[in-house]
Amino acid sequence: MGGILDQLFVYHPDPWEDRDWGKAFGLPLEDVWFQAGDGAKLFGWYAESSRTSAVLLWNHGNAGNIINRLDNLRELYHLGLSVFLFDYRGYGRSQGRPSEEGLYQDAFGAYEYLTRTRRIRPERIVLFGRSLGAAVAGELAVQKPASGLILESSFPSVEALAKFHYMGLPVHWLLGARFRLIDRLPHISLPLLVIHGDQDEIVPIQLGRQVFEAAKDPKSFYLVPGADHNDLYHVGGQPYFQRLKRFVEEVTRL
Repeated sequence: MGGILDQLFVYHPDPWEDRDWGKAFGLPLEDVWFQAGDGAKLFGWYAESSRTSAVLLWNHGNAGNIINRLDNLRELYHLGLSVFLFDYRGYGRSQGRPSEEGLYQDAFGAYEYLTRTRRIRPERIVLFGRSLGAAVAGELAVQKPASGLILESSFPSVEALAKFHYMGLPVHWLLGARFRLIDRLPHISLPLLVIHGDQDEIVPIQLGRQVFEAAKDPKSFYLVPGADHNDLYHVGGQPYFQRLKRFVEEVTRL
């Protein structure tokens, strides 16, 4: 039951649309095919900047695919960051069917691609997780070395999110996915930046603050006034991007 309902309520991938996306957004997108930790065939884009040696490993949220992140990726690239943005299994061109353990394996594969294939040192890698991807990045931070962790629009667990939206009813019992970021935070010692919009109607600000409170130092919280869940980087604008850049520079000591 949980697996079926997870496909309905947790994962919302969009089909792929063929186009020269790099040209459309003015980005040097390198197509990357790689394997997840359990062998699933995955697809991503690597956008390499010559301005710094820092690399952002981006774990996106539960909807759409990497095409939907290109306007955001463009801003990060213009900051001088190299970015590896990949699709989980079942999203975009990546093969398979999404599951909680599967998404963790996908992130492990993306990390191995950076460290083994591209030979990027862990001290150059900053893990970035947005929404559902924050739990994925959190698992990666427990298992693999990196220089820092950014959690944006994050929530403690599927249970906490479900209770908020369904007035405390235990609907999470029907789901297989748990994504208990809250359990991983005490085991993460990386410098942490938590980002949240104060008008987030999907993941309310109080859940983001619970994530922050459960985390170990060193940590910082960056609030984006007026931002909802899906417009955070638009509303945050340049101050948001500069805060993100400063964190990356601090943790990678560039």
